[in-house]
Amino acid sequence: MTVNAMTEQPSPAEALPDVLMRIVAELHDVAYLIERIEPQLLDVGGGELLNSPESMKVMQGIDLAVQKTRGLAEFIDTITGEIPQDWSVDVATALSLVKLSEMQRALSGAARYSSVQPLAKAAGDFDFF
Repeated sequence: MTVNAMTEQPSPAEALPDVLMRIVAELHDVAYLIERIEPQLLDVGGGELLNSPESMKVMQGIDLAVQKTRGLAEFIDTITGEIPQDWSVDVATALSLVKLSEMQRALSGAARYSSVQPLAKAAGDFDFF
């Protein structure tokens, strides 16, 4: 019987509470980004937007998305306080499934937490993905 000398190195494990708090930060960013949609819709659609039942459903859906996102963030934040710091998890596989590179960096802890994307981008700016 031969032993393979090329064994896989174990992936570095990270403290689970730290990983969860990075998720909380990302959820707060998502809530903020969603929240910014509503005033933009009002600017584009004007006051008449509020008279349409379908438009009101969309606006209510935006509000619900923000509330749910913040609720998830608070839930995870609260239960994270109960998790021992010595619990660890390997996030390598999960990170490989995240397609947005900025979010991947934030969740990996490679980048310190920074706010969401700039509030004012020049009209016509877009990112390829």
